[in-house]
Amino acid sequence: MGIVVVVQAFVFIRTGAGKAASVAEQAGKLSGCRLACMVTGRYDVVVLIEAEDLKKLTEAILSKIHTIDGVERTETAIVV
Repeated sequence: MGIVVVVQAFVFIRTGAGKAASVAEQAGKLSGCRLACMVTGRYDVVVLIEAEDLKKLTEAILSKIHTIDGVERTETAIVV
């Protein structure tokens, strides 16, 4: 058996007014999502997502998180 390397990132999301709960719920259902919660402060939702490599992580953020209704802007911090 080979070692499976997992890439994790925190995605900080700003949503439209009244959309945070819906965005957190939808993000929480995504494959690879380990945590999705509403937060106070500069961002409305924080998501912890993982994938087997950086390319798949990028694809998940751009094609899944960015397409959720209500997502206006994201900032991603890759876990090192």
